[in-house]
Amino acid sequence: METTTSPKGMTRRQLLSRATAAGATFVVGAGFIAAPDAAWAVEMKALSPETFATLTQMARDIYPHDKVADEYYATAVQMYDTNEGAEGIEAGIAALNEAAREAGFDSYLGTLWEADRVKILRSMEDTDFFQQIRSGLVTGLYNQKAIWPIFGYEGESYSQGGYINRGFDDINWL
Repeated sequence: METTTSPKGMTRRQLLSRATAAGATFVVGAGFIAAPDAAWAVEMKALSPETFATLTQMARDIYPHDKVADEYYATAVQMYDTNEGAEGIEAGIAALNEAAREAGFDSYLGTLWEADRVKILRSMEDTDFFQQIRSGLVTGLYNQKAIWPIFGYEGESYSQGGYINRGFDDINWL
Protein backbone atom coordinates (compact mmCIF):
# COMPACT_ATOMS: atom_id res chain seq x y z
CA MET A 1 0.00 0.00 0.00
CA GLU A 2 1.19 3.48 -0.88
CA THR A 3 2.13 5.73 2.03
CA THR A 4 2.53 9.14 0.49
CA THR A 5 3.10 11.95 2.95
CA SER A 6 1.01 15.10 2.89
CA PRO A 7 2.46 18.61 3.05
CA LYS A 8 1.65 18.63 6.78
CA GLY A 9 3.61 15.42 7.46
CA MET A 10 0.66 12.99 7.67
CA THR A 11 0.43 9.85 5.63
CA ARG A 12 -2.56 9.41 3.33
CA ARG A 13 -3.86 6.66 5.63
CA GLN A 14 -3.67 8.94 8.70
CA LEU A 15 -5.43 11.74 6.85
CA LEU A 16 -8.25 9.51 5.63
CA SER A 17 -8.74 7.91 9.04
CA ARG A 18 -8.97 11.32 10.70
CA ALA A 19 -11.33 12.64 8.03
CA THR A 20 -13.57 9.59 8.39
CA ALA A 21 -13.51 9.88 12.18
CA ALA A 22 -14.51 13.54 11.88
CA GLY A 23 -17.38 12.66 9.56
CA ALA A 24 -15.87 14.48 6.60
CA THR A 25 -16.78 11.79 4.09
CA PHE A 26 -20.15 10.81 2.68
CA VAL A 27 -21.59 7.44 1.89
CA VAL A 28 -22.87 8.03 -1.62
CA GLY A 29 -25.63 5.77 -2.85
CA ALA A 30 -28.20 5.74 -5.61
CA GLY A 31 -30.42 8.71 -4.86
CA PHE A 32 -29.28 9.57 -1.34
CA ILE A 33 -26.33 10.70 0.74
CA ALA A 34 -25.82 9.68 4.35
CA ALA A 35 -23.23 10.62 6.93
CA PRO A 36 -21.09 7.68 8.04
CA ASP A 37 -21.14 8.72 11.69
CA ALA A 38 -24.45 10.53 12.15
CA ALA A 39 -28.15 9.84 11.88
CA TRP A 40 -29.07 11.86 8.81
CA ALA A 41 -29.55 11.30 5.14
CA VAL A 42 -30.75 13.38 2.21
CA GLU A 43 -32.81 12.04 -0.65
CA MET A 44 -32.13 13.62 -4.01
CA LYS A 45 -34.65 14.20 -6.77
CA ALA A 46 -32.75 15.57 -9.76
CA LEU A 47 -29.04 15.92 -8.97
CA SER A 48 -26.57 13.05 -9.04
CA PRO A 49 -25.23 11.95 -5.64
CA GLU A 50 -21.71 13.09 -6.61
CA THR A 51 -23.00 16.53 -7.58
CA PHE A 52 -24.99 16.83 -4.36
CA ALA A 53 -21.99 15.79 -2.25
CA THR A 54 -19.77 18.29 -4.10
CA LEU A 55 -22.36 21.03 -3.63
CA THR A 56 -22.54 20.26 0.10
CA GLN A 57 -18.74 20.47 0.42
CA MET A 58 -18.77 23.69 -1.60
CA ALA A 59 -21.33 25.14 0.84
CA ARG A 60 -19.13 24.24 3.80
CA ASP A 61 -16.10 25.82 2.12
CA ILE A 62 -17.96 29.05 1.28
CA TYR A 63 -19.45 29.44 4.78
CA PRO A 64 -17.17 27.40 7.08
CA HIS A 65 -18.42 26.83 10.62
CA ASP A 66 -16.78 24.01 12.55
CA LYS A 67 -19.71 23.76 14.95
CA VAL A 68 -22.34 23.39 12.19
CA ALA A 69 -22.90 19.76 11.17
CA ASP A 70 -22.86 18.63 7.54
CA GLU A 71 -26.57 17.84 7.65
CA TYR A 72 -27.38 21.57 7.81
CA TYR A 73 -25.20 22.27 4.78
CA ALA A 74 -26.93 19.43 2.93
CA THR A 75 -30.31 20.89 3.90
CA ALA A 76 -29.17 24.30 2.66
CA VAL A 77 -28.24 23.01 -0.80
CA GLN A 78 -31.39 20.91 -1.21
CA MET A 79 -33.06 23.96 -2.78
CA TYR A 80 -30.89 23.37 -5.87
CA ASP A 81 -32.13 19.79 -6.28
CA THR A 82 -34.97 20.57 -8.68
CA ASN A 83 -35.75 19.32 -12.16
CA GLU A 84 -35.77 22.91 -13.44
CA GLY A 85 -32.32 23.81 -12.09
CA ALA A 86 -30.48 20.50 -12.16
CA GLU A 87 -28.90 20.98 -15.58
CA GLY A 88 -27.34 24.32 -14.59
CA ILE A 89 -26.10 22.95 -11.27
CA GLU A 90 -24.63 19.86 -12.92
CA ALA A 91 -22.85 22.13 -15.45
CA GLY A 92 -21.57 24.38 -12.64
CA ILE A 93 -20.20 21.42 -10.69
CA ALA A 94 -18.58 20.12 -13.89
CA ALA A 95 -16.86 23.50 -14.26
CA LEU A 96 -15.81 23.37 -10.60
CA ASN A 97 -14.32 19.91 -11.13
CA GLU A 98 -12.54 21.15 -14.26
CA ALA A 99 -11.04 24.02 -12.22
CA ALA A 100 -9.88 21.43 -9.67
CA ARG A 101 -8.24 19.35 -12.44
CA GLU A 102 -6.50 22.48 -13.76
CA ALA A 103 -5.16 23.00 -10.24
CA GLY A 104 -3.77 19.45 -10.23
CA PHE A 105 -6.51 17.53 -8.40
CA ASP A 106 -8.83 14.72 -9.50
CA SER A 107 -11.98 16.65 -8.59
CA TYR A 108 -13.20 19.31 -6.20
CA LEU A 109 -14.52 16.73 -3.75
CA GLY A 110 -11.26 14.80 -4.05
CA THR A 111 -9.25 17.86 -3.02
CA LEU A 112 -8.47 17.00 0.59
CA TRP A 113 -7.08 20.29 1.91
CA GLU A 114 -9.54 23.10 2.58
CA ALA A 115 -6.98 25.73 1.54
CA ASP A 116 -6.71 24.08 -1.89
CA ARG A 117 -10.49 23.97 -2.29
CA VAL A 118 -10.73 27.66 -1.33
CA LYS A 119 -8.18 28.52 -4.05
CA ILE A 120 -10.33 26.64 -6.56
CA LEU A 121 -13.43 28.52 -5.39
CA ARG A 122 -11.61 31.86 -5.62
CA SER A 123 -10.79 31.09 -9.24
CA MET A 124 -14.54 30.76 -9.88
CA GLU A 125 -15.94 33.49 -7.63
CA ASP A 126 -16.84 35.79 -10.53
CA THR A 127 -18.95 33.14 -12.30
CA ASP A 128 -22.74 33.20 -12.23
CA PHE A 129 -22.73 29.67 -10.83
CA PHE A 130 -20.61 30.59 -7.80
CA GLN A 131 -22.66 33.72 -7.12
CA GLN A 132 -25.91 31.75 -7.37
CA ILE A 133 -24.72 29.20 -4.82
CA ARG A 134 -23.14 31.77 -2.48
CA SER A 135 -26.18 34.03 -2.39
CA GLY A 136 -28.64 31.15 -2.01
CA LEU A 137 -26.70 29.78 0.95
CA VAL A 138 -27.19 32.97 2.94
CA THR A 139 -30.84 32.12 3.47
CA GLY A 140 -30.58 28.37 2.89
CA LEU A 141 -28.10 27.93 5.72
CA TYR A 142 -28.76 30.76 8.16
CA ASN A 143 -32.57 30.55 8.12
CA GLN A 144 -32.47 27.09 9.70
CA LYS A 145 -33.78 27.58 13.24
CA ALA A 146 -31.90 24.50 14.45
CA ILE A 147 -28.52 26.22 14.02
CA TRP A 148 -29.47 29.57 15.56
CA PRO A 149 -28.40 28.51 19.08
CA ILE A 150 -24.93 27.70 17.75
CA PHE A 151 -24.53 31.38 16.86
CA GLY A 152 -26.32 32.69 19.96
CA TYR A 153 -29.24 34.04 17.94
CA GLU A 154 -32.58 33.80 19.72
CA GLY A 155 -34.67 34.46 16.62
CA GLU A 156 -37.03 37.23 15.74
CA SER A 157 -38.32 39.33 18.63
CA TYR A 158 -41.54 40.84 17.29
CA SER A 159 -43.74 37.97 18.49
CA GLN A 160 -42.21 38.34 21.97
CA GLY A 161 -42.69 42.10 22.31
CA GLY A 162 -39.44 43.25 20.75
CA TYR A 163 -35.96 43.59 22.19
CA ILE A 164 -36.57 46.51 24.55
CA ASN A 165 -37.77 44.29 27.41
CA ARG A 166 -35.72 41.25 26.43
CA GLY A 167 -32.12 42.22 27.09
CA PHE A 168 -31.75 45.22 24.80
CA ASP A 169 -29.95 47.12 27.58
CA ASP A 170 -28.19 44.03 28.95
CA ILE A 171 -24.76 45.03 27.70
CA ASN A 172 -22.13 43.46 29.88
CA TRP A 173 -19.28 43.34 27.40
CA LEU A 174 -18.49 47.09 27.39
